[in-house]
Amino acid sequence: MTMSENKASAYEASSKAGKHNAENMIPAYEHLFDDEKQAPKRKTGILYKLFKMNRKKLLSAQLVYIVKASPVWIMPIITAEIINIAAKPYDSTTFTAIAVYTAILVIVLLQNVPTHVLYAKMINTVMRRINAGMKSALVRKLQRLSITYHKEIESGRIQSKFLRDLESVDAMIRNIVITLIPAFIGVLISIGISTFNAPVMTLFFIAIVPVNIFVAKLFGKRIKTQNREFRLENESVSAKFTSMLTLLPVTKAHGLERNEINSFDSEVEKLMQKGLKVDNTNAYFGSWSWVISNIISVVCLIFSAFLAVRGVINVGDIVLYQALFGSINGNVLAIINSYPALVTGSEAISSVSEIMISDDVEHIGRKKISHIKGNIAFNHVCYSYPDDPESYVINDFSLDVKAGECIAVVGQSGSGKSTVMNLIIGFLKPTEGHIYIDGVDMKELDLTDYRHQISVVPQNSILFPGTIRENITYGLQSIPRERLENALELANINEFVKSLPRGLDTPAGEAGGKLSGGQRQRITIARALIRNPKILILDEATSALDNLSEYHVQQAIEKSKQGRTTFIVAHRLSTIRSADRIVVMEAGRCVEIGTYDELMAKRGRFYEMKALNEMSVTKEEALE
Repeated sequence: MTMSENKASAYEASSKAGKHNAENMIPAYEHLFDDEKQAPKRKTGILYKLFKMNRKKLLSAQLVYIVKASPVWIMPIITAEIINIAAKPYDSTTFTAIAVYTAILVIVLLQNVPTHVLYAKMINTVMRRINAGMKSALVRKLQRLSITYHKEIESGRIQSKFLRDLESVDAMIRNIVITLIPAFIGVLISIGISTFNAPVMTLFFIAIVPVNIFVAKLFGKRIKTQNREFRLENESVSAKFTSMLTLLPVTKAHGLERNEINSFDSEVEKLMQKGLKVDNTNAYFGSWSWVISNIISVVCLIFSAFLAVRGVINVGDIVLYQALFGSINGNVLAIINSYPALVTGSEAISSVSEIMISDDVEHIGRKKISHIKGNIAFNHVCYSYPDDPESYVINDFSLDVKAGECIAVVGQSGSGKSTVMNLIIGFLKPTEGHIYIDGVDMKELDLTDYRHQISVVPQNSILFPGTIRENITYGLQSIPRERLENALELANINEFVKSLPRGLDTPAGEAGGKLSGGQRQRITIARALIRNPKILILDEATSALDNLSEYHVQQAIEKSKQGRTTFIVAHRLSTIRSADRIVVMEAGRCVEIGTYDELMAKRGRFYEMKALNEMSVTKEEALE
């Protein structure tokens, strides 16, 4: 499949997800970032697309806004008229005119209540959908990105992008919709009223715009630079915090709490200093904008008073033009003061785009499979990491595995055992060669469908803070009781779960912290087996266990491998005696292959490893 076909398939899957989300009022936004791949420095494209997608709702909301905000422009006009009436000699129409204007004012003011509620509802609906769509898009992209990508980027940085940066994007869009667009509308209407009544006064109103643009340009570059530095430092602090939590047991075990506190305080101080720079620059920017605008306001007042004295305008018009100028001035200041938030939001879009435009996604084939037998064939497979293409982690690896076989893979650390397992799962794809599942090239398979029929038991048990039952049935719905009980029996869980206060409904704790290592691993095995996989991968599932726990887990493994293709990566070679074949890896190559007895009789590399392994086990037992 070509790269373009692969992308088309990815977008097809994305659009299907989007249709599903549409039913839940969450729009699909992944396509907004397509153009960023060609022009990553252009941030306005994403905003333009967002507004274009929601243009009808936003336009309707702004029309409602004009009605709800009409008192801002109508009140100064009526006030000026009432003052002009009061300045004239009293006649029979004076009271009637004032009464009519008063009634109009009351009606205009009262309509603000329902129209404001309607406007808020319309805007908030759009904003909530945009925020939900952006979060959903980022999560869907993270799910599609390869394991290699997730290993290279710190989880703290991803959290910062998801939490802080998406909120900054949301704040920027809210600023545009709730502040900037209404402010522009207010400026245009006020200038229109002024131009209709006294065109000469419009010159003062228009003068506000270039002066404030000059101030914005004066501070713009500094604001952009400081916001970028602050964003990067915030990501560093988030990554440091995540790392600190991970290392907490090690830190306490070695009495290094003070070191970690000092190290973290140093990072937080850097963040604080960069944040203060941003705050101070924003303060100077806002202050200068306010001072300059109000100086122009004073000049406008003096000039309008001069025109009234000369009889060019009525006395009441002074109030009108000052009110209009105040409205324009306030709106222009709102626009100018929004500039820092726009810069922060633009930088946040840049940050989120780093994930959204990444091409390091898992290969998505088009061929769906509802059932596999479990035949796997490696045909001259090579694999090297993207940043070091010349160094092969797996080199010219070939292996033909029949359905139902149990294959053990052994070798020293760094020999490529886990890489072979990751290739079978589809976490990695061969740099050269091919892997066939039941005769079909893995590149053609829909990996999601394929993975529904395989299960993995990793070296380190991965549990979430739910109950034991929830951890075992993770991702499955309406599991028959017989199927659950069968998985419990195969994983040898009943041996310990009966002694727990709430049985299967006992909470596992954070990362399974309320359970022993052996118990956690058996739960992981049960989670794998309840799916009734045709391919089972056990990647050093007993390496971190004590002898008793290993015995129970080994019993579970022996029961679980019946009737399915099984791959076992083991550090204790005595535990793989019953494997149909043993593959010995060295420097990414298969150097020996055969049954346990065949390899021992051959007295080759496996024989040497077995002897060293037994010596190591003997020493461990002596220490115990």
